[in-house]
Amino acid sequence: MITVHHLENSRSQRILWLLEELGLPYQVKRYARNKTTMLAPPELRQVHPLGKSPVIEDDGAIVAETGAIVEYLVERGDGRLGAPAHRDDALRYRHFLHYAEGSLMPPLFTKLVLSRVPLLGKVAQKKFQPMVDVHLDYVEAELAARPWFAGKDFTAADVMMSFPLEAAVTRATATEGRPHIAAWLTKIHARSAYQAALKAGGPYAYA
Repeated sequence: MITVHHLENSRSQRILWLLEELGLPYQVKRYARNKTTMLAPPELRQVHPLGKSPVIEDDGAIVAETGAIVEYLVERGDGRLGAPAHRDDALRYRHFLHYAEGSLMPPLFTKLVLSRVPLLGKVAQKKFQPMVDVHLDYVEAELAARPWFAGKDFTAADVMMSFPLEAAVTRATATEGRPHIAAWLTKIHARSAYQAALKAGGPYAYA
């Protein structure tokens, strides 16, 4: 059985959701953040040297990094929720699978970190909010053109895009003037697999 090393309020919530969507059996080992630093506990280093989450164990194999885990689980699930057959949709699938963490998350995360440092909050807002807005406007346009990120069908690319967009909504006015992002978030939150993942993972601040 797959074991998910799940850190509260983190990227690992997506892994629980994908497992529920794929119907793969799994168990969860929960970890709480340090209340002062908000970092992962040192126990996670016993699972993987970087001490980060998500990490999964499956039949003796350790898989880290959200995107790598998502690709592994899609393969484990016989390709379900993977790249669509149509070439253009398949390209969109691969793009958003990597765009979520490679391009969208960095400015969001940098803005969050700097905003917590006294005297840097205004700098973060001035420098990084325009970058964030460019990305959110791009995402809004993509969702205006099609119901899901890879086209007409829900895929693992939607799972990957969930965390940065949820984080953007809770930390900024991401959905103001962006109705398609708001509608997409409402759709994913209503999915039964998403709700089951919330129960499995415990409190999640971004839902």
